[in-house]
Parts: sequence; structure tokens; C-alpha cells
Amino acid sequence: MRIVVISVPAQRKGIPDYVTALAKGMEAMGHRVDILDAWTGDAYRLPAYEYIAVVAEAVSLFGGKMPEALHRVLASGTLVGKKSAAFLKKTGPFTDKALTNLMRGMEKEGMYINWSDIILSAAHAEELGKRIG
Repeated sequence: MRIVVISVPAQRKGIPDYVTALAKGMEAMGHRVDILDAWTGDAYRLPAYEYIAVVAEAVSLFGGKMPEALHRVLASGTLVGKKSAAFLKKTGPFTDKALTNLMRGMEKEGMYINWSDIILSAAHAEELGKRIG
């Protein structure tokens, strides 16, 4: 299956190690995986993928606000009905609220979310990647 992992860190700092580990776990299961940085990547090719995994970090520790790059990258393509997964890096006590905000933003674009989880570390992300199906 062709999968794209959209990396949405809180700030422009490149691809975090847990995103790379998640993609590595997916590749270990025989999938073809590409990583897209939401801050710099071109999202117009998103409809070509069979599965979209969004991995984000909350901007604020308490509010659960998502980075602006997430809204920009999701709004740039037609994603209605796309199977997807929502992952959030654990950053604080309100991670559940941030995950809800992430999923709400994805569903607003018409994406079908069939899996969501909170990433604790790079090793945990790799194990999650091996469970994709």
C-alpha cells in the first residue's frame, strides 16, 4: 500500500525522529512510505496515496492548538473519503484534547480516520507503524 506520513511538528525544525521511526515500522510491513514535511512540502500529490498518516505536535501545552501548517497542507488537496490515521506526540497533560483537535481538523477535510494514537517515543512509534493495515 502507498502511504504518506505527514509530519507536522510545532515549529519548523525538520522531520522528528519519531516520524522517521513510524515510517520505518510501516516499511517493515512491506508498505511503500513517503514522508512529507507540512512546513515545506507540496501537498498537491496527497490524493495519489492510498493511506494518509498525520503525525502532529500541539503548539500550546494546555490548549491543544494545532500548527497552521496542518490546516494549510490538508486544505491544499482533495482528501474526501481518504483512509487516514491521526498520531500525536505526547507533550503535556492535555494531549487528548490536542488529538481531538487534530482529528476534527482532518474530518473537516472529509478524511476517514480509522486509527488514532498518542506517540510516546521513537521506539513506540516504530511499533505503531508495524500495526498499520
